[in-house]
Amino acid sequence: QVQLVESGGGLVQAGESLRLSCTTSRRTISSYAMGWFRQAPGKEREFVAAITWTGGSTYYADSVKGRFAISRDNAENTMWLQMNSLKPEDTAVYYCAADPSPISWVQSSSYAYWGQGTQVTISS
Repeated sequence: QVQLVESGGGLVQAGESLRLSCTTSRRTISSYAMGWFRQAPGKEREFVAAITWTGGSTYYADSVKGRFAISRDNAENTMWLQMNSLKPEDTAVYYCAADPSPISWVQSSSYAYWGQGTQVTISS
């Protein structure tokens, strides 16, 4: 069982930045591909970004490409999501996810393990 814990959410103004972290203390993350998803009120959970086991490849939703950056440090058991140029439409609960071998990078059903989420609110 992998327990994921997100942190770093908060309330910022449009145009500002936030960095989310996802960590686990019980198992090494190096065995897992990982991703970030988000869910806004009244909307379905949507893919944000994903990163392969060693960080060699990354994938992004079109809506965040060029603004967000996903990274990981397996030695620190931590994954990050650097979010720049934030917009009000980025407001959501952000979740980190992990899976040993996801069938699809963008489908939430491909990930077996999830964190509890961290709220990100962008004011205009």
